[in-house]
Amino acid sequence: MEKALVQALDEKGNPKGEPVKVLFNPAEYSIEKSNQFSNTALPGLQAPVTSFISGNAQTLTMDLFFDSYEKGEDVRKYTGKITSLLDIDRGIHAPPVCKFMWGKLEFKAVLERVTQRFTMFMETGIPVRATLNAAFKEYKTISEQLQSPPRQSADRTKRRIIRQGDSLWLIADREYGDPGLWRVIAEANNIDQPAKLETGKEIIVPPLE
Repeated sequence: MEKALVQALDEKGNPKGEPVKVLFNPAEYSIEKSNQFSNTALPGLQAPVTSFISGNAQTLTMDLFFDSYEKGEDVRKYTGKITSLLDIDRGIHAPPVCKFMWGKLEFKAVLERVTQRFTMFMETGIPVRATLNAAFKEYKTISEQLQSPPRQSADRTKRRIIRQGDSLWLIADREYGDPGLWRVIAEANNIDQPAKLETGKEIIVPPLE
């Protein structure tokens, strides 16, 4: 069966050194993905408005099993190749970026944390069996994130007619996707009382800078 690999990468994303082969493939792994939201309290509403802020990086977690009993070797000879990915690289002043590869799974990440559990020892006290609980945090550069998905923004001044029931935070939510930006519209139109809008009046919706 194909072995799972952990390959360290250099600053340009190219393989650096020999890949680390796990002794035994993981029995399972999990990938966690979440988003970050903010709650904005607006006058006159019973509940705050939830607005999307950003996505959080995915986290890949798994247990890696190591057993060197039959070879009579210190199992840390093998586990140390994984834990060394937490060490700071002198060239970049940070732990190295790596890629976990197993079959069709290729996960570019940094090793966020490792918990080592040693469960078997020789008479000398040298550990020969261990389980590593490893968590890899997804790594993407700014340019990689800007390329996908394509981003669009309000880049031109727009004119809108205030309709009955409109509010600046509703307009900001429609135009900007964030009701908390209602002050931008208020300042552009010299509106001192945002809770009292004149139905039928034309206002401008400025671009975001």
